[in-house]
Amino acid sequence: MITLMTDFGTSDHYVGVMKGVILNINPEVQIVDITHAIPPQDIHGAAFLIDSTYRYFPTGTIHVAVVDPGVGSERRAVVCQTETAYFVCPDNGILTHILRDEEHVRTVAVENSAYFLPEVSNTFHGRDIFAPVAAHLSRGIPINKLGSPVAQPVQLPIPKPQVIDKAIIGQVIWIDCFGNLVTDISQEILESLEEQNSIVICAGSARIDHLNRSYVESAVGEALAIVGSFNRLEISINQGNAAQVLGLKRGDRITIRIT
Repeated sequence: MITLMTDFGTSDHYVGVMKGVILNINPEVQIVDITHAIPPQDIHGAAFLIDSTYRYFPTGTIHVAVVDPGVGSERRAVVCQTETAYFVCPDNGILTHILRDEEHVRTVAVENSAYFLPEVSNTFHGRDIFAPVAAHLSRGIPINKLGSPVAQPVQLPIPKPQVIDKAIIGQVIWIDCFGNLVTDISQEILESLEEQNSIVICAGSARIDHLNRSYVESAVGEALAIVGSFNRLEISINQGNAAQVLGLKRGDRITIRIT
């Protein structure tokens, strides 16, 4: 199985052409679209999304992630192998969370042009390099045939939530299509708080003093805090758009005060 995640959108032909390249090399492989709606050049967003999704696919799945503002430059293309998956992408930080979280990771530079298309453009490595490399991997080639080992793949400078005095300080790392504000504060961090502690979650102008189990526990239009389906604290508006109502964007601070 091969998954595709890009910032190409779906109105142009780019994604379809990548699928054609893959199927020419391996007509039997299953291709799954994760998303092609990542904002253009949004490497941080791609890093969050690929980390949030790859665990739900069968062992051995090959994940192609193409958000590549450095296409045509000296930036490397890489293949990363973990115990359960392969990742094919530019070496620009897309794999930051995976490299931090996975214990056994092997990364190689994609250098062997025998596994590229015969002609490689300077602007569409998704078609000419990443798609054919993924297709060849799906046919069983070992990653050592692709190129030399990479000791230190590029990682983004992504801060972790901080605990300062009686506060946990995190930030918004993604805003979904409903306007929900996804934070970097994990369920594990929330569970580490003593049950007897009272909390106040500060998100823009909103002050929220408890965690919901569902959206309907709050009135329509009311701000709420909830652990979302990917085990992160989210700030939402019941049947509304939290990002718009609260005026928050990615990178903005979310604070949990412990009282």
